[in-house]
Amino acid sequence: MASLQLATKARHAAYINPVPTLYRAIAKELPRVLTIYDIDLPVPEARAGIRSLFQENSQVRDTRVLDMLVEKGYMELEETLLHHKQRPHLLRIFEGFKHKTTGADRKKLGPDSSIDDQFARA
Repeated sequence: MASLQLATKARHAAYINPVPTLYRAIAKELPRVLTIYDIDLPVPEARAGIRSLFQENSQVRDTRVLDMLVEKGYMELEETLLHHKQRPHLLRIFEGFKHKTTGADRKKLGPDSSIDDQFARA
């Protein structure tokens, strides 16, 4: 079984700022990932999707949580490079979460829905 052991290497590496190091590692592998998974997306757009994930967690200051997120990021990168993910999983990351609600939530009718809306779903 192939293994890159990126998370293990990251855990044992003695570097001062792990988050930019993780971002650089992902940015370095991004063209290869786009080629492997046959994703027709320009690298700057894919990088913007990755950057948005990093910005979502930019307010985290607890070092234990940061270490956990960095290690999880390395594990995600390793799983991606070893082809443990499928193309739709990566498209969801690169293009953003367009539908944050689940399928069941999208099917629910609102309080202001009309009788036509109710019958249109049948």
